Amino acid sequence: MILYLFSSTLGECWGRNEEERLINHLFKERGYNKDLRPVERQQDAVDVYLALTLSNLISLKEVDETLLTNVWIDHMWTDYRLSWNSTEFDGIDMLRLPPSMVWLPEIVLENNNDAQFQVAYYSNVLVDPTGLCYWLPPAIFRSSCSINVNYFPFDWQNCTLKFTSLTYNAKEIKMLLKEEADETSKWTVEWIIIDPASFTENGEWEIIHRPAKKNMYKHIPMESNKHQDITFYLVIKRKPLFYIVNIIIPCVLISFLASLVYYLPADSGEKMTLSISVLLAQSVFLLLISQRLPETSMSVPLIVKYLMFIMVLVTVVVLNCVVVLNLHFRTPSTHVMSDWTKRFFLERLPRILRMSQPGDAEPQWDGALPRRSSSVGYIAAAEEYYTVKSRSELMFEKQSVRHGLTTRSTPAAGTSRIALSVKHAQSGRARGAGVIVNSSKKTLTSERMRCHLPNLSCPCKQAHH
Repeated sequence: MILYLFSSTLGECWGRNEEERLINHLFKERGYNKDLRPVERQQDAVDVYLALTLSNLISLKEVDETLLTNVWIDHMWTDYRLSWNSTEFDGIDMLRLPPSMVWLPEIVLENNNDAQFQVAYYSNVLVDPTGLCYWLPPAIFRSSCSINVNYFPFDWQNCTLKFTSLTYNAKEIKMLLKEEADETSKWTVEWIIIDPASFTENGEWEIIHRPAKKNMYKHIPMESNKHQDITFYLVIKRKPLFYIVNIIIPCVLISFLASLVYYLPADSGEKMTLSISVLLAQSVFLLLISQRLPETSMSVPLIVKYLMFIMVLVTVVVLNCVVVLNLHFRTPSTHVMSDWTKRFFLERLPRILRMSQPGDAEPQWDGALPRRSSSVGYIAAAEEYYTVKSRSELMFEKQSVRHGLTTRSTPAAGTSRIALSVKHAQSGRARGAGVIVNSSKKTLTSERMRCHLPNLSCPCKQAHH
Protein backbone atom coordinates (compact mmCIF):
# COMPACT_ATOMS: atom_id res chain seq x y z
CA MET A 1 0.00 0.00 0.00
CA ILE A 2 2.82 2.39 0.85
CA LEU A 3 4.57 1.62 -2.43
CA TYR A 4 1.34 2.25 -4.38
CA LEU A 5 0.77 5.65 -2.78
CA PHE A 6 4.38 6.63 -3.35
CA SER A 7 4.28 5.62 -7.01
CA SER A 8 1.01 7.52 -7.68
CA THR A 9 2.30 10.67 -5.99
CA LEU A 10 5.56 10.44 -7.90
CA GLY A 11 3.61 10.05 -11.17
CA GLU A 12 1.55 13.18 -10.50
CA CYS A 13 4.61 15.22 -9.63
CA TRP A 14 6.42 13.91 -12.67
CA GLY A 15 3.45 14.80 -14.95
CA ARG A 16 3.19 18.24 -13.42
CA ASN A 17 6.91 18.75 -13.82
CA GLU A 18 6.77 17.71 -17.49
CA GLU A 19 4.06 20.30 -18.23
CA GLU A 20 6.02 22.93 -16.37
CA ARG A 21 9.15 21.94 -18.25
CA LEU A 22 7.23 22.26 -21.54
CA ILE A 23 6.01 25.77 -20.66
CA ASN A 24 9.55 26.80 -19.70
CA HIS A 25 10.80 25.35 -22.96
CA LEU A 26 8.26 27.26 -25.06
CA PHE A 27 8.34 30.64 -23.33
CA LYS A 28 11.79 30.96 -21.76
CA GLU A 29 14.15 28.83 -23.78
CA ARG A 30 12.66 29.89 -27.11
CA GLY A 31 12.07 33.46 -25.97
CA TYR A 32 8.39 33.68 -26.85
CA ASN A 33 7.08 37.24 -27.32
CA LYS A 34 3.29 37.60 -27.31
CA ASP A 35 3.43 41.06 -28.93
CA LEU A 36 4.81 39.66 -32.21
CA ARG A 37 2.71 38.02 -34.88
CA PRO A 38 3.31 34.28 -35.33
CA VAL A 39 4.88 34.54 -38.80
CA GLU A 40 8.31 33.56 -40.07
CA ARG A 41 8.49 36.44 -42.56
CA GLN A 42 7.20 39.97 -42.19
CA GLN A 43 5.16 39.90 -45.41
CA ASP A 44 3.26 36.78 -44.38
CA ALA A 45 -0.27 36.99 -43.00
CA VAL A 46 -1.75 34.96 -40.17
CA ASP A 47 -4.82 32.94 -41.12
CA VAL A 48 -7.49 33.39 -38.43
CA TYR A 49 -10.60 31.21 -38.68
CA LEU A 50 -13.82 32.40 -37.04
CA ALA A 51 -17.13 30.77 -36.18
CA LEU A 52 -20.06 31.93 -34.06
CA THR A 53 -22.17 29.72 -31.83
CA LEU A 54 -25.47 31.26 -30.71
CA SER A 55 -26.47 30.23 -27.22
CA ASN A 56 -29.43 32.54 -26.60
CA LEU A 57 -31.26 35.29 -28.44
CA ILE A 58 -32.04 37.38 -25.38
CA SER A 59 -34.04 40.28 -26.80
CA LEU A 60 -34.45 42.85 -29.53
CA LYS A 61 -35.28 46.30 -28.20
CA GLU A 62 -37.10 48.10 -31.00
CA VAL A 63 -37.00 51.51 -29.31
CA ASP A 64 -33.20 51.42 -28.85
CA GLU A 65 -32.62 49.32 -31.99
CA THR A 66 -30.37 47.00 -30.00
CA LEU A 67 -29.97 43.24 -30.36
CA LEU A 68 -28.88 41.40 -27.21
CA THR A 69 -27.33 37.96 -27.79
CA ASN A 70 -25.35 35.40 -25.84
CA VAL A 71 -22.70 33.82 -28.10
CA TRP A 72 -19.45 31.86 -28.15
CA ILE A 73 -16.73 33.15 -30.49
CA ASP A 74 -14.66 30.39 -32.03
CA HIS A 75 -11.06 31.53 -32.83
CA MET A 76 -8.51 29.31 -34.50
CA TRP A 77 -5.01 30.12 -35.75
CA THR A 78 -1.56 28.54 -35.93
CA ASP A 79 1.39 29.77 -33.88
CA TYR A 80 4.50 27.89 -35.02
CA ARG A 81 6.42 29.10 -31.95
CA LEU A 82 4.18 27.00 -29.68
CA SER A 83 4.81 23.65 -31.39
CA TRP A 84 6.64 20.78 -29.66
CA ASN A 85 7.41 17.11 -29.93
CA SER A 86 5.04 15.27 -27.62
CA THR A 87 7.40 12.31 -27.25
CA GLU A 88 10.00 14.53 -25.60
CA PHE A 89 7.53 15.68 -22.94
CA ASP A 90 5.96 12.45 -21.78
CA GLY A 91 3.30 12.44 -24.53
CA ILE A 92 1.63 15.77 -23.68
CA ASP A 93 -0.73 16.48 -26.59
CA MET A 94 -2.67 19.47 -25.23
CA LEU A 95 -1.57 22.58 -23.38
CA ARG A 96 -3.95 25.01 -21.68
CA LEU A 97 -2.56 28.51 -21.43
CA PRO A 98 -4.04 31.78 -20.14
CA PRO A 99 -4.85 34.23 -22.97
CA SER A 100 -2.53 36.79 -21.40
CA MET A 101 0.49 34.56 -22.20
CA VAL A 102 -0.03 34.09 -25.95
CA TRP A 103 -0.61 36.21 -29.02
CA LEU A 104 -4.29 37.01 -29.79
CA PRO A 105 -5.74 38.31 -33.07
CA GLU A 106 -7.86 40.87 -31.13
CA ILE A 107 -11.00 40.48 -33.20
CA VAL A 108 -13.93 42.48 -31.81
CA LEU A 109 -17.55 43.25 -32.66
CA GLU A 110 -17.50 46.36 -34.81
CA ASN A 111 -21.19 47.31 -34.65
CA ASN A 112 -21.56 47.09 -30.89
CA ASN A 113 -24.01 49.47 -29.27
CA ASP A 114 -22.47 49.97 -25.84
CA ALA A 115 -18.75 50.48 -26.64
CA GLN A 116 -17.83 47.27 -24.80
CA PHE A 117 -15.29 45.38 -26.91
CA GLN A 118 -14.27 42.86 -24.27
CA VAL A 119 -15.61 39.34 -23.98
CA ALA A 120 -17.46 38.21 -20.89
CA TYR A 121 -14.83 35.68 -19.76
CA TYR A 122 -11.24 35.09 -20.88
CA SER A 123 -11.07 31.33 -21.07
CA ASN A 124 -7.84 29.40 -21.59
CA VAL A 125 -6.30 28.92 -25.00
CA LEU A 126 -5.92 25.30 -26.08
CA VAL A 127 -2.66 24.54 -27.91
CA ASP A 128 -1.79 21.23 -29.58
CA PRO A 129 1.74 19.99 -30.51
CA THR A 130 1.44 21.41 -34.06
CA GLY A 131 1.00 24.95 -32.71
CA LEU A 132 -2.72 25.11 -33.53
CA CYS A 133 -4.38 27.50 -31.06
CA TYR A 134 -8.06 27.20 -30.24
CA TRP A 135 -9.82 29.90 -28.20
CA LEU A 136 -13.56 29.85 -27.38
CA PRO A 137 -14.53 32.81 -25.14
CA PRO A 138 -18.20 33.52 -24.27
CA ALA A 139 -19.67 36.98 -24.73
CA ILE A 140 -22.91 38.93 -24.38
CA PHE A 141 -23.11 41.39 -27.25
CA ARG A 142 -25.32 44.44 -27.63
CA SER A 143 -25.21 45.08 -31.35
CA SER A 144 -27.01 47.77 -33.31
CA CYS A 145 -29.84 46.54 -35.51
CA SER A 146 -31.80 48.76 -37.87
CA ILE A 147 -35.52 48.17 -37.30
CA ASN A 148 -38.01 48.10 -40.16
CA VAL A 149 -41.51 48.68 -38.74
CA ASN A 150 -43.52 48.72 -41.97
CA TYR A 151 -45.45 45.53 -41.21
CA PHE A 152 -45.42 45.59 -37.41
CA PRO A 153 -46.40 43.25 -35.72
CA PHE A 154 -46.09 40.91 -38.74
CA ASP A 155 -42.53 42.02 -39.43
CA TRP A 156 -39.12 40.40 -39.71
CA GLN A 157 -35.72 41.95 -39.00
CA ASN A 158 -32.25 41.40 -40.44
CA CYS A 159 -29.65 41.96 -37.73
CA THR A 160 -25.91 41.60 -38.25
CA LEU A 161 -22.88 40.84 -36.11
CA LYS A 162 -19.83 42.30 -37.84
CA PHE A 163 -16.40 41.19 -36.58
CA THR A 164 -13.11 42.78 -37.52
CA SER A 165 -9.65 43.38 -36.08
CA LEU A 166 -8.97 46.89 -34.86
CA THR A 167 -5.24 46.19 -34.44
CA TYR A 168 -4.16 44.36 -37.59
CA ASN A 169 -4.97 45.11 -41.22
CA ALA A 170 -5.61 42.75 -44.12
CA LYS A 171 -1.88 42.38 -44.86
CA GLU A 172 -1.12 41.20 -41.34
CA ILE A 173 -4.00 38.80 -40.68
CA LYS A 174 -6.43 37.08 -43.02
CA MET A 175 -9.90 36.53 -41.60
CA LEU A 176 -11.58 33.35 -42.81
CA LEU A 177 -14.66 31.34 -41.96
CA LYS A 178 -14.10 28.16 -40.02
CA GLU A 179 -13.58 24.97 -41.99
CA GLU A 180 -14.60 21.50 -40.92
CA ALA A 181 -13.81 18.14 -42.46
CA ASP A 182 -14.55 14.49 -42.11
CA GLU A 183 -13.01 11.41 -43.66
CA THR A 184 -14.33 12.12 -47.14
CA SER A 185 -14.98 15.84 -47.54
CA LYS A 186 -14.20 19.33 -46.30
CA TRP A 187 -16.54 22.32 -46.08
CA THR A 188 -16.74 25.88 -44.83
CA VAL A 189 -19.13 26.74 -41.99
CA GLU A 190 -21.11 29.56 -43.62
CA TRP A 191 -23.77 29.86 -40.97
CA ILE A 192 -24.25 30.60 -37.30
CA ILE A 193 -23.88 27.43 -35.27
CA ILE A 194 -26.81 26.54 -33.00
CA ASP A 195 -26.66 23.61 -30.64
CA PRO A 196 -30.27 22.46 -30.02
CA ALA A 197 -29.30 20.96 -26.67
CA SER A 198 -28.00 24.25 -25.24
CA PHE A 199 -29.98 26.82 -27.22
CA THR A 200 -32.75 28.73 -25.42
CA GLU A 201 -35.59 29.76 -27.73
CA ASN A 202 -36.92 33.30 -27.53
CA GLY A 203 -40.63 33.80 -26.86
CA GLU A 204 -41.03 36.78 -29.19
CA TRP A 205 -38.68 36.09 -32.09
CA GLU A 206 -38.14 33.09 -34.35
CA ILE A 207 -34.88 32.58 -36.24
CA ILE A 208 -35.52 32.17 -39.97
CA HIS A 209 -32.02 32.35 -41.52
CA ARG A 210 -28.52 32.61 -40.04
CA PRO A 211 -25.92 32.85 -42.83
CA ALA A 212 -22.32 34.04 -42.50
CA LYS A 213 -20.14 35.77 -45.07
CA LYS A 214 -16.68 37.21 -45.44
CA ASN A 215 -16.73 40.72 -46.92
CA MET A 216 -13.87 42.27 -48.86
CA TYR A 217 -14.07 45.99 -49.62
CA LYS A 218 -11.85 46.59 -52.62
CA HIS A 219 -12.35 50.35 -52.60
CA ILE A 220 -10.67 50.43 -49.17
CA PRO A 221 -6.89 49.84 -49.18
CA MET A 222 -5.50 46.75 -47.51
CA GLU A 223 -3.52 48.88 -45.08
CA SER A 224 -6.81 49.79 -43.40
CA ASN A 225 -8.41 47.53 -40.83
CA LYS A 226 -11.79 48.10 -42.55
CA HIS A 227 -10.73 46.28 -45.71
CA GLN A 228 -12.16 42.97 -44.50
CA ASP A 229 -14.67 41.68 -41.99
CA ILE A 230 -16.75 38.62 -41.26
CA THR A 231 -20.47 39.29 -40.90
CA PHE A 232 -22.98 36.94 -39.32
CA TYR A 233 -26.56 37.62 -40.39
CA LEU A 234 -29.44 36.84 -38.08
CA VAL A 235 -32.82 37.02 -39.85
CA ILE A 236 -35.58 36.81 -37.25
CA LYS A 237 -39.36 36.90 -37.53
CA ARG A 238 -41.70 38.22 -34.86
CA LYS A 239 -44.25 35.90 -33.26
CA PRO A 240 -47.43 38.01 -33.53
CA LEU A 241 -49.71 36.04 -31.19
CA PHE A 242 -49.11 38.39 -28.25
CA TYR A 243 -50.05 41.47 -30.28
CA ILE A 244 -53.03 39.76 -31.92
CA VAL A 245 -54.57 38.82 -28.57
CA ASN A 246 -53.73 42.00 -26.65
CA ILE A 247 -53.95 44.75 -29.28
CA ILE A 248 -55.45 43.77 -32.64
CA ILE A 249 -58.54 41.85 -31.45
CA PRO A 250 -59.50 44.50 -28.83
CA CYS A 251 -59.05 47.22 -31.46
CA VAL A 252 -61.35 45.44 -33.90
CA LEU A 253 -64.01 44.82 -31.24
CA ILE A 254 -63.92 48.41 -30.00
CA SER A 255 -64.07 49.68 -33.58
CA PHE A 256 -67.20 47.58 -34.13
CA LEU A 257 -68.85 49.40 -31.23
CA ALA A 258 -68.64 52.66 -33.16
CA SER A 259 -71.23 51.38 -35.66
CA LEU A 260 -73.71 50.77 -32.83
CA VAL A 261 -74.00 54.52 -32.28
CA TYR A 262 -76.48 54.75 -35.16
CA TYR A 263 -78.79 52.24 -33.47
CA LEU A 264 -79.25 54.40 -30.38
CA PRO A 265 -82.25 56.77 -30.29
CA ALA A 266 -81.59 60.45 -30.84
CA ASP A 267 -83.24 61.37 -27.53
CA SER A 268 -80.59 59.38 -25.68
CA GLY A 269 -77.42 61.16 -24.68
CA GLU A 270 -75.48 57.91 -24.88
CA LYS A 271 -74.69 58.45 -28.57
CA MET A 272 -71.99 60.99 -27.77
CA THR A 273 -70.79 59.02 -24.74
CA LEU A 274 -70.27 55.83 -26.74
CA SER A 275 -68.55 57.51 -29.67
CA ILE A 276 -66.18 59.52 -27.46
CA SER A 277 -65.36 56.38 -25.42
CA VAL A 278 -64.42 54.49 -28.59
CA LEU A 279 -62.23 57.39 -29.71
CA LEU A 280 -60.40 57.47 -26.37
CA ALA A 281 -59.90 53.69 -26.41
CA GLN A 282 -58.29 53.88 -29.85
CA SER A 283 -56.01 56.65 -28.60
CA VAL A 284 -54.87 54.46 -25.70
CA PHE A 285 -53.98 51.59 -28.05
CA LEU A 286 -52.09 53.98 -30.31
CA LEU A 287 -50.11 55.18 -27.29
CA LEU A 288 -49.25 51.61 -26.28
CA ILE A 289 -47.93 50.82 -29.75
CA SER A 290 -45.88 54.01 -29.96
CA GLN A 291 -44.03 52.97 -26.80
CA ARG A 292 -42.84 49.75 -28.48
CA LEU A 293 -41.56 51.30 -31.71
CA PRO A 294 -38.52 53.47 -32.45
CA GLU A 295 -39.03 57.18 -32.94
CA THR A 296 -38.45 57.22 -36.67
CA SER A 297 -40.05 59.06 -39.57
CA MET A 298 -38.78 56.66 -42.21
CA SER A 299 -41.94 54.56 -42.26
CA VAL A 300 -45.33 54.19 -40.57
CA PRO A 301 -46.31 50.75 -39.20
CA LEU A 302 -49.27 48.95 -40.69
CA ILE A 303 -51.13 48.74 -37.38
CA VAL A 304 -50.67 52.49 -36.82
CA LYS A 305 -52.25 53.14 -40.23
CA TYR A 306 -55.18 50.95 -39.21
CA LEU A 307 -55.64 52.77 -35.90
CA MET A 308 -55.44 56.16 -37.58
CA PHE A 309 -58.08 55.08 -40.11
CA ILE A 310 -60.37 53.90 -37.31
CA MET A 311 -59.84 57.15 -35.40
CA VAL A 312 -60.82 59.15 -38.49
CA LEU A 313 -63.99 57.06 -38.86
CA VAL A 314 -64.88 57.49 -35.19
CA THR A 315 -64.28 61.23 -35.51
CA VAL A 316 -66.74 61.32 -38.42
CA VAL A 317 -69.21 59.38 -36.28
CA VAL A 318 -68.85 61.96 -33.50
CA LEU A 319 -69.52 64.78 -35.96
CA ASN A 320 -72.59 62.95 -37.26
CA CYS A 321 -73.88 62.54 -33.72
CA VAL A 322 -73.46 66.27 -33.10
CA VAL A 323 -75.42 67.13 -36.25
CA VAL A 324 -78.17 64.58 -35.48
CA LEU A 325 -78.62 65.81 -31.91
CA ASN A 326 -78.63 69.42 -33.04
CA LEU A 327 -81.34 68.79 -35.62
CA HIS A 328 -83.35 66.57 -33.33
CA PHE A 329 -83.73 69.12 -30.54
CA ARG A 330 -84.62 72.00 -32.84
CA THR A 331 -88.18 73.33 -32.42
CA PRO A 332 -90.39 75.66 -34.45
CA SER A 333 -90.02 78.32 -31.77
CA THR A 334 -86.21 78.37 -31.99
CA HIS A 335 -85.42 77.56 -35.63
CA VAL A 336 -87.08 78.00 -39.00
CA MET A 337 -86.60 75.24 -41.56
CA SER A 338 -85.05 76.55 -44.75
CA ASP A 339 -86.50 75.89 -48.18
CA TRP A 340 -83.64 73.73 -49.39
CA THR A 341 -83.94 71.56 -46.27
CA LYS A 342 -87.61 70.99 -46.98
CA ARG A 343 -86.99 70.16 -50.61
CA PHE A 344 -84.08 67.81 -49.87
CA PHE A 345 -85.33 65.93 -46.81
CA LEU A 346 -89.05 65.94 -47.54
CA GLU A 347 -89.12 65.61 -51.33
CA ARG A 348 -85.89 64.32 -52.88
CA LEU A 349 -84.40 62.10 -50.18
CA PRO A 350 -87.61 60.08 -49.59
CA ARG A 351 -87.77 59.34 -53.32
CA ILE A 352 -84.13 58.19 -53.31
CA LEU A 353 -84.75 55.95 -50.29
CA ARG A 354 -88.08 54.75 -51.76
CA MET A 355 -90.02 56.08 -48.80
CA SER A 356 -93.68 57.09 -48.93
CA GLN A 357 -95.86 59.02 -46.53
CA PRO A 358 -98.42 56.74 -44.84
CA GLY A 359 -102.06 57.51 -45.79
CA ASP A 360 -104.80 58.35 -43.30
CA ALA A 361 -106.52 55.25 -42.04
CA GLU A 362 -110.30 55.02 -42.56
CA PRO A 363 -112.29 55.48 -39.34
CA GLN A 364 -113.85 52.32 -38.00
CA TRP A 365 -117.11 52.43 -36.05
CA ASP A 366 -116.93 50.44 -32.83
CA GLY A 367 -120.61 50.74 -31.96
CA ALA A 368 -120.32 53.81 -29.73
CA LEU A 369 -122.52 56.81 -30.29
CA PRO A 370 -120.81 59.72 -32.01
CA ARG A 371 -120.18 62.82 -29.98
CA ARG A 372 -121.41 66.26 -30.80
CA SER A 373 -119.25 68.25 -33.15
CA SER A 374 -118.80 71.03 -30.63
CA SER A 375 -117.29 68.84 -27.90
CA VAL A 376 -115.24 66.81 -30.33
CA GLY A 377 -113.79 69.94 -31.82
CA TYR A 378 -112.70 71.40 -28.49
CA ILE A 379 -111.16 68.14 -27.24
CA ALA A 380 -109.30 67.54 -30.51
CA ALA A 381 -108.03 71.10 -30.53
CA ALA A 382 -106.76 70.83 -26.98
CA GLU A 383 -105.00 67.49 -27.58
CA GLU A 384 -103.37 68.68 -30.78
CA TYR A 385 -102.17 71.88 -29.15
CA TYR A 386 -100.32 70.06 -26.39
CA THR A 387 -99.03 67.39 -28.76
CA VAL A 388 -97.18 69.80 -31.05
CA LYS A 389 -95.56 71.53 -28.10
CA SER A 390 -92.05 70.02 -27.55
CA ARG A 391 -89.96 69.89 -24.40
CA SER A 392 -87.49 72.49 -25.62
CA GLU A 393 -90.37 74.89 -26.37
CA LEU A 394 -91.69 74.48 -22.85
CA MET A 395 -88.16 75.00 -21.51
CA PHE A 396 -87.60 78.30 -23.34
CA GLU A 397 -91.17 79.54 -22.96
CA LYS A 398 -90.40 82.06 -20.24
CA GLN A 399 -87.43 83.37 -22.18
CA SER A 400 -89.67 83.87 -25.22
CA VAL A 401 -92.13 85.91 -23.16
CA ARG A 402 -89.26 87.96 -21.73
CA HIS A 403 -87.94 88.83 -25.19
CA GLY A 404 -91.34 89.53 -26.70
CA LEU A 405 -91.52 86.35 -28.79
CA THR A 406 -94.95 85.22 -27.58
CA THR A 407 -96.34 84.92 -31.10
CA ARG A 408 -94.93 83.66 -34.37
CA SER A 409 -95.22 85.40 -37.66
CA THR A 410 -95.57 82.08 -39.44
CA PRO A 411 -97.31 78.97 -38.15
CA ALA A 412 -95.08 76.14 -36.95
CA ALA A 413 -94.74 73.02 -39.06
CA GLY A 414 -97.42 70.49 -38.20
CA THR A 415 -99.77 73.02 -36.47
CA SER A 416 -103.33 72.80 -37.77
CA ARG A 417 -105.95 75.48 -37.94
CA ILE A 418 -107.77 73.97 -34.98
CA ALA A 419 -104.67 74.31 -32.77
CA LEU A 420 -104.29 77.95 -33.87
CA SER A 421 -107.91 78.62 -33.00
CA VAL A 422 -107.34 77.19 -29.53
CA LYS A 423 -104.29 79.41 -29.18
CA HIS A 424 -106.32 82.49 -30.08
CA ALA A 425 -108.97 81.40 -27.64
CA GLN A 426 -106.38 81.34 -24.88
CA SER A 427 -105.35 84.91 -25.60
CA GLY A 428 -108.95 86.15 -25.07
CA ARG A 429 -110.09 86.34 -28.68
CA ALA A 430 -111.95 83.00 -28.59
CA ARG A 431 -115.73 83.01 -28.16
CA GLY A 432 -117.84 80.73 -26.02
CA ALA A 433 -118.92 80.71 -22.44
CA GLY A 434 -117.06 78.75 -19.85
CA VAL A 435 -113.54 78.86 -21.43
CA ILE A 436 -110.98 79.50 -18.68
CA VAL A 437 -107.29 80.17 -19.53
CA ASN A 438 -104.55 80.01 -16.91
CA SER A 439 -101.69 82.21 -18.16
CA SER A 440 -99.10 80.84 -15.74
CA LYS A 441 -99.43 77.13 -16.45
CA LYS A 442 -101.17 77.27 -19.89
CA THR A 443 -104.00 74.88 -18.85
CA LEU A 444 -107.27 74.72 -20.72
CA THR A 445 -110.59 73.82 -19.03
CA SER A 446 -114.03 74.08 -20.45
CA GLU A 447 -117.27 73.80 -18.64
CA ARG A 448 -119.05 73.58 -21.96
CA MET A 449 -117.37 70.25 -22.74
CA ARG A 450 -119.20 68.70 -19.85
CA CYS A 451 -122.51 69.49 -21.50
CA HIS A 452 -121.91 66.83 -24.12
CA LEU A 453 -120.87 64.11 -21.72
CA PRO A 454 -123.53 61.72 -20.38
CA ASN A 455 -124.54 61.48 -16.69
CA LEU A 456 -122.83 64.75 -15.79
CA SER A 457 -124.51 67.82 -14.39
CA CYS A 458 -124.08 70.86 -16.58
CA PRO A 459 -124.54 74.39 -15.24
CA CYS A 460 -125.23 75.54 -18.78
CA LYS A 461 -128.23 73.23 -19.06
CA GLN A 462 -129.57 74.33 -15.68
CA ALA A 463 -129.28 77.97 -16.66
CA HIS A 464 -130.94 77.26 -20.01
CA HIS A 465 -133.84 75.53 -18.40
